[in-house]
Amino acid sequence: MILKSLQVIGGIFLSLIMINTALVSFGMSGKVFHAPFIASNPNFKLVGSWERSSKNIEAAYPGTKSYSSYEEILADASIDLVVVNSPNDTHYAYTKQALLAGKHVVCEKAFTITAAEAQELDDIANQKGLKLAVYHNRRYDADFLTIQQLIKEDAIGDFLDVQISFERYRTTLSPKKHKESVTPGAGLLYDLGPHLVDQAILLSGMPLAVFADIRITRKVGIVDDYFHMILYYPGHRITLTSGMVFMTQLAGYKIYGTKGSFIKNRSDVQEADLIAGKKPGSENWGIEAKEDYGTLYTDNDGLISHRTIPSKAGNYGIFYDKMADAILNNAPVPTSAQEGKNIIRILEAARNSAFNKRVVGV
Repeated sequence: MILKSLQVIGGIFLSLIMINTALVSFGMSGKVFHAPFIASNPNFKLVGSWERSSKNIEAAYPGTKSYSSYEEILADASIDLVVVNSPNDTHYAYTKQALLAGKHVVCEKAFTITAAEAQELDDIANQKGLKLAVYHNRRYDADFLTIQQLIKEDAIGDFLDVQISFERYRTTLSPKKHKESVTPGAGLLYDLGPHLVDQAILLSGMPLAVFADIRITRKVGIVDDYFHMILYYPGHRITLTSGMVFMTQLAGYKIYGTKGSFIKNRSDVQEADLIAGKKPGSENWGIEAKEDYGTLYTDNDGLISHRTIPSKAGNYGIFYDKMADAILNNAPVPTSAQEGKNIIRILEAARNSAFNKRVVGV
């Protein structure tokens, strides 16, 4: 870590500890979901990234370094935090190497391929007194933050049925070969599945059991590009659906409760704004258009009424605010290894269910 002195009004100097951070990749994940938030957070210093071919980070972020190998990052004693944002089948090995080298780690979802791998990484982090977090940015989407606020206000009541979907339309294969090749962790279940499962657990905790249908639906498909999961809870179910064949996207969230029902499209603007080059914290960051607001339905003495619920502002930067607090002040990490492990447990149960065509306990 480095100690940076800042001069403020009146000539007073304040000291700010900055967390030196390196990325494992500067592809889309690094450029869009990590580097902008690290570079804009005063508690972090973006030192550089491992770049295998194109050398882009130095131009995008002057003063940073392009590392020629992962070993070079691990050997750099100045690096405090490593962001493992590489293909899913590398997460376990790269995270383990970083922890053994004495680095804190943020690991992209899906955390690992198996729950056993996740547990081993958590054990290593605990033994070495290091912070290990799993990157689940969709917790901080505008729509999900709005749902959590309604729950806090008890506007929905006890859940009766919850439906969460993440629908796309893409008839061709992704240019990212690691996502559509027959390797561990490839396919939609381990790509978008962790987002939906994470949200389900935040709403209702761990389910009792899972039933899943996992398929290849596109003619060009090589790995799974569709899943439909039912998570079983006492008194309600949560249904999770994702696929690449949805020409028309339906409501991303349907929350039915004893006091109210909330229906909303999946319309967080952050990813699109980041791809377009908008900087975190800029004017109207994370603000959805009014036409994308959700609707809350309630029963007032037999008369069903509805009202529009303004969306809370989305903010992926919350993740790195919490990560800084964890490293600097020993606060809890934003998403723990155990939370990441529980998500993988459900994905493993879903694969088991789809293969054996039966309900599987978690």
